[in-house]
Amino acid sequence: MALLYSSVGHGGASGYLAAFALMNVSAAVMKPSALVLNVLVSTIASIRFYQAGWFSWRIFLPFAVASIPLAYVGGSITLHASLHKQIVGAVLVYAAVRLWLGARATEESFELKNVPLVVALACGTVLGFVSGLVGVGGGIFLSPLLLLARWADVKQASAIAAAFILVNSLAGLAGAWSNVVVLPSGIYLWGATAIAGGLIGAELGSRRFASVTLRRVLAVVLVVAAGKMIFGK
Repeated sequence: MALLYSSVGHGGASGYLAAFALMNVSAAVMKPSALVLNVLVSTIASIRFYQAGWFSWRIFLPFAVASIPLAYVGGSITLHASLHKQIVGAVLVYAAVRLWLGARATEESFELKNVPLVVALACGTVLGFVSGLVGVGGGIFLSPLLLLARWADVKQASAIAAAFILVNSLAGLAGAWSNVVVLPSGIYLWGATAIAGGLIGAELGSRRFASVTLRRVLAVVLVVAAGKMIFGK
């Protein structure tokens, strides 16, 4: 998951949530664990895409400034297990659709538009709260928004999403920690493998687009996990 997601500038939270769902990890453990892995991988992706020259402070800052405090608030809220599963399931379906439809996306040449400050702040506020509440960094929402609005091209969107995921994951994790979170013992092994995958994926992704086949396979995995979350007991 870390390799695949980091190749497009994402931390992989929706993928980790999918894996946790398939492994029957409890809802209380899913969110903080996904956020920890998100921080590790998005840090690597942020550095790689920044070094490759794709990052834009001008686009990133208004989204991040508005999202950080709301990500903390969302992270501090503990949802009922059944409601959390329904929300996470919906997020996974959305992520799967975006991965499938964007599998053959290329860096098309088009004129980029300036990001309206008020719109960026409003979007950042909503994305930050949802990110902290569910346990994702928000990149799966921000990337398509930047591309569809023509505020960034594919590589720029990946670089900005990586940094956005990092700051929101940190804020969401801080909020979750206020509820005395206890991480599972396996987090160290998960973290080590996520770092390894993140290093490979971010290096490849900052220079070439993700594999069509791998992205579509991942989309299918997310749909299966979403079905388990929404319809499973």
